[in-house]
Amino acid sequence: MLDDLKQTLGDLASYREVLAHLAGRGAAHTGHRLPERAEIERAVQRLHPRHMHLRLVETVDETPDVRTLSFARLDGPLPPFRAGQYVSVAVSIGAVRTNRAYSISSAPGDARLEITVRRKPGGFVTEHLFTLVPGAEVETSGPTGSFVFEPLIDRGALVFLAGGSGITPFRSMWRDFEQRGPTPRVHLVFGVRTPADVIYKAELKELAARCPWFTYSIIVSEPGPGFRGRKGLLDAARIRAEVEDPARARFFLCGPNAMRQLVEAALAELGVPRHHVRRELYGPPTDVTAEVGWPAGVTASRTFRVTVDGHAPIEARAGEPLLSSLERRGVLLPALCRSGECSACRARLLAGQVYMPPSTRVREADAASGYIHTCVAYPLSDLTLRVHPGACLL
Repeated sequence: MLDDLKQTLGDLASYREVLAHLAGRGAAHTGHRLPERAEIERAVQRLHPRHMHLRLVETVDETPDVRTLSFARLDGPLPPFRAGQYVSVAVSIGAVRTNRAYSISSAPGDARLEITVRRKPGGFVTEHLFTLVPGAEVETSGPTGSFVFEPLIDRGALVFLAGGSGITPFRSMWRDFEQRGPTPRVHLVFGVRTPADVIYKAELKELAARCPWFTYSIIVSEPGPGFRGRKGLLDAARIRAEVEDPARARFFLCGPNAMRQLVEAALAELGVPRHHVRRELYGPPTDVTAEVGWPAGVTASRTFRVTVDGHAPIEARAGEPLLSSLERRGVLLPALCRSGECSACRARLLAGQVYMPPSTRVREADAASGYIHTCVAYPLSDLTLRVHPGACLL
């Protein structure tokens, strides 16, 4: 992998040198040949592949309902990525083609790419992933995402606030710190429901024993009788008890939406500046009707007609993300994060009204032009949409 990366960087560096040479002497007086566009695209694809073809090599059960899937890439070497990024896993289940984003839980430079998945009862994709056995093949996006450590900005002590399977990007980070540095002071505050839900339990214990820069606390919300550890939720009182000087620390936050909202309010109460908090969005809300700003008169089960680029209308439930409704009926949009952040699934709203949670990050130019993020957009009326030219309308 390292040799391949060096080759790719060398290709790009040589290209820049040739451009500089031509600018100084003129193309007519040099024997250099500019690489063809296709050559440059191939070099870029080695660094930033749009898609990857992976084979499952091994599975490890972390808890009764959490499993780590370890993959080897079949169509080239694993590309470089940054600890904290994710891949989007594409699956076909029956007649439905869809995808879900999963944080990479292995470290950059590892021979295999790993994701750690929590099984959700009735979960459309997680149930499918739990049926995979070694030898199964899957398609994913290339690594992407901005939930990463920036050494020039994230100075001082780091606090990782994780809820449930939200610990997965942090595993990639602490492994990366240990393997390559830098090794800032890190304290992981990990909220779980029961003591049996602690993911990477043995690894956490071993890491803390050998790395003086790493400490961790497990906070259990439903401990049961006889439990002697830390109890409760990740509220302001708990964070104040765990973190020496919250206003001066840098916080990384990843977990279910309810936990994220609780922690964000707690950090604000503790006087933590907003620019000291990085967060990873965690998919659409479990119950969008409980979100701030949801209209009281619209029930989750109410249906509306959605017309896409003049095709026959489809039905969409108010309580289901528009992207899921479209996929269920054969309209396939590009999608990556499914959390309202990356904008890959955007569509232009020509008529009608949708609800998007306050956490949705729509660029100003997109909002001014009427674009919505379909992964976290919920119909509140009949809609007319124009989708990306690359969308598949079956």
